[in-house]
Amino acid sequence: MTPVFGHGHLRLYLLKLLDESPKHGYELIQALSERFGGTYAPSAGTIYPRLAKLEDEGLVTKTADGRKTVYEITEAGRAELDSRESELTSIENDLTDSVRRLADEVRSGVGEAMKSLRADLASAARQAREATDATSQSYSSWFAFDPTQDATTQDARDQARSADETPAADETPASGRASWDASRDEIRDVDIALAEFRQSVRTALRASGARGAVPAGTAATFARRLDEVRASLLADLGK
Repeated sequence: MTPVFGHGHLRLYLLKLLDESPKHGYELIQALSERFGGTYAPSAGTIYPRLAKLEDEGLVTKTADGRKTVYEITEAGRAELDSRESELTSIENDLTDSVRRLADEVRSGVGEAMKSLRADLASAARQAREATDATSQSYSSWFAFDPTQDATTQDARDQARSADETPAADETPASGRASWDASRDEIRDVDIALAEFRQSVRTALRASGARGAVPAGTAATFARRLDEVRASLLADLGK
């Protein structure tokens, strides 16, 4: 990221903010963030060492206010500001340019992230289509098998006809076929539901990843919950 403050400029700008009113560290961070329109906020590790140095130089004082430490500019600090007024004006102008550069960088970064996300989503959609096609081909091949027409069943039916059995005896294959068709439809619907579930979770996960919002331990959490769901579903199937 483009440097925001030149050497020594943040120190002087902190004096300017404290000249407006006493503030604790977090208020100074907020004031700087607001000044940059949210595009930049210094860390505590950036602010507090500089405040400590300003205190050592006698330019600010600090007092405890409950759990907070409030910093206030001293007369020596105001004299420092007055003696460097022209430099402070230059810093203000530089900050305006910095805000513009940071905003451009943020827009560019968001644009790149969106491009990456769109590419990931397109790839996921393509993989989903390929998986669906593969599933359809698998079903076409698998479902071409008719358990009611295997050799054993056909021999039994031939024997039944040659033995001149009653029509009722010939109802078993039809009943078996109906059961097979019903099971086949259920299996297909479950497989489709599983594919849709996987795709929706994968898309949401990639979107969260593009925002850097996937917390630590997500994989372990998913694995544990999926194991619970799997155990429950297998129990429903009597496994």
